[in-house]
Amino acid sequence: MAVDPVCKMEIDEKTCKYKSEYKGKTYYFCAPGCQVDFEEDPEKYLSEPAGGEERKEPPPYGPC
Repeated sequence: MAVDPVCKMEIDEKTCKYKSEYKGKTYYFCAPGCQVDFEEDPEKYLSEPAGGEERKEPPPYGPC
């Protein structure tokens, strides 16, 4: 399972519809809104400190 870098939800890479590549790595998203947010400013979501992150509820536009 991958983790959506925007909302921290667990995502199944095999069935996920929303993906983006950044610096040679593929990131998976629960919904198009998370993908768009990430693509606008990837470093904002990748520079957050590791550990202690809370997993959030699905965004209002729905999970993948």
